Amino acid sequence: MSTIYDVLRRPIVTEKTNYMVTKLHQYVFEVADDANRTMVKDAVEKLFNVNVLRVNIINAPAKRSRRARSRRLLIRNAEFKKAVVTLSPEDRIPIFEGVE
Repeated sequence: MSTIYDVLRRPIVTEKTNYMVTKLHQYVFEVADDANRTMVKDAVEKLFNVNVLRVNIINAPAKRSRRARSRRLLIRNAEFKKAVVTLSPEDRIPIFEGVE
C-alpha cells in the first residue's frame, strides 16, 4: 500500500447495508486484499473526517457453479475483502446520504 486512497476501493450499497447505515451506524466498503483493520480505520478517519469505533474485516469467497455438460467448475464472481466500519452515532459519511 502506498497511500490511504488505495485501501478503500468502493462502498457497498445494498438493502442490508442501507439498514446498517440507518440503524446501526455501520458502513461497508470493499477494501484492498492486503488491507488490515488499522489501515482501514486510518483511511476512513482521514478521508471522511469521522470517528471510527470498530472495524470488522470479512473475506467474501468466490461464487462458483458447475457446467452442466462438462461438470467443470466455473467461477462467476471473484473473491474480495470487505470491511464493516462502525462510527460514533453523531458521525455520518455523505456518500450514503442519498440512499435513505
